[in-house]
Amino acid sequence: MNRILLAEDEVRLAAFVEKGLVRNGFVVRIAEDGEMALDLLRKEEFDLLLLDVGLPLKDGWAVLEEMQQQTKKVPVIVVTAMSDNGNHAQALAMGAHDFVMKPFKFSELLVKIQALLNAE
Repeated sequence: MNRILLAEDEVRLAAFVEKGLVRNGFVVRIAEDGEMALDLLRKEEFDLLLLDVGLPLKDGWAVLEEMQQQTKKVPVIVVTAMSDNGNHAQALAMGAHDFVMKPFKFSELLVKIQALLNAE
């Protein structure tokens, strides 16, 4: 069973995504801010990180930057409401594997997750 860390501070969106992922057989942990996400990544094993850019305490960019310094690598899909304006390229350059713009269809997010997990 694949474990996903969902770093998302919007409670309703996190609950929606979590419900859909659990329904599709994933185990999900939610981090409400960047510091919590990094702490969970250090302490637990995850197969994938869904990372919102606009997190409190440490934003998604800071999380990606700190993840680059860690030895254990977790595939990352960056999720953001920010217009692209180079964010997609920046996310990939910082080690993310994919990028999703809010609002998104859950079915499209699920396809990206499954493709990334099957590629690992």
